[in-house]
Amino acid sequence: MLKKLLIIITIWSYAVNVNAQTKAIPVIFDTDMATDYDDIGAITLLHYYAGHGQAKILATIANTKYPRVAAVLSVMNTYFKGPDIPIGVSTGVASIDSDSQKWSDTLVAKYPHKIRSNDQAMDAVKLYRKVLASQPDNSVTIISVGFFVNIANLLQSPPDEYSPLNGQQLVDKKVKRLVAMAGKFPSGWEYNLGQFAAASIYVFAHWTKPVIFSGFEIGEKIHSGLPLIHDDKIQNDPTKDVFRISIPQAKEDVNGRMSWDETAVFVAIHGPAPYYTLKCGRVKVNADGSNTWERTGHQKYLVAVRPPAEVEKIINNLMMYQPKN
Repeated sequence: MLKKLLIIITIWSYAVNVNAQTKAIPVIFDTDMATDYDDIGAITLLHYYAGHGQAKILATIANTKYPRVAAVLSVMNTYFKGPDIPIGVSTGVASIDSDSQKWSDTLVAKYPHKIRSNDQAMDAVKLYRKVLASQPDNSVTIISVGFFVNIANLLQSPPDEYSPLNGQQLVDKKVKRLVAMAGKFPSGWEYNLGQFAAASIYVFAHWTKPVIFSGFEIGEKIHSGLPLIHDDKIQNDPTKDVFRISIPQAKEDVNGRMSWDETAVFVAIHGPAPYYTLKCGRVKVNADGSNTWERTGHQKYLVAVRPPAEVEKIINNLMMYQPKN
């Protein structure tokens, strides 16, 4: 009984915190959609926040380029009443890995979407530059839940029709912060940082704006999806379909999928307190993609101070979000 009461209090406190936030945070969502299906949970959370006036989604950009990635982003944005949210796709060096659980074909076959191929999406760096150039100074939060190829290319981009600034100058002028699901802290190897190590090294050798990392160790302890797939009232929901298809395919998902990407969205919009504190310093990415932590710097990583079950409960509730007709 006491445990249930504490969970109720936690959810109530979360709702008060969110409702107290009145200004929508402008967000660019940079995702490796399909290499792991926690990206689907993450974009669902982001649309929840957008639907409740807590976030404004400026663009959804893929840092992969497997053939269905633009269509999947279009499905998710359309379902959550954002069919005109700009979509970008990497056109340079990027992963072509698709969803090993084979859920993306179900989504593009079942749900409406305007963009049906990557060719219909904008080049990722061009879209970054177009969106950033149109925003107020020091205003945009980038949520990165994948590889850093887009951001590395953005930082190295030359002036163009959207801005006379080069990429480094544009980021320094327009971006407020980066919130990234990346790294393992205080040290280790993690997929998002390690898979395209050269891009990660470049980004964090040149990035000057504040960073919050949600490391591997944070999302590993939070499991999501089971309440959603067991809720019979929710039907014809792409998020439910993805988790319904994928969870039974892996023994490690028996309690739900580990929620790495969802935690980055959660912290970017909700903020870390009271569930996390922030450890200050700076990440160092090594040639093999592993990372260590230096004690001096203005970057930060999350350290859990509350039981992971509390955030798990919140994330599972948010993933059941249904857009209004």
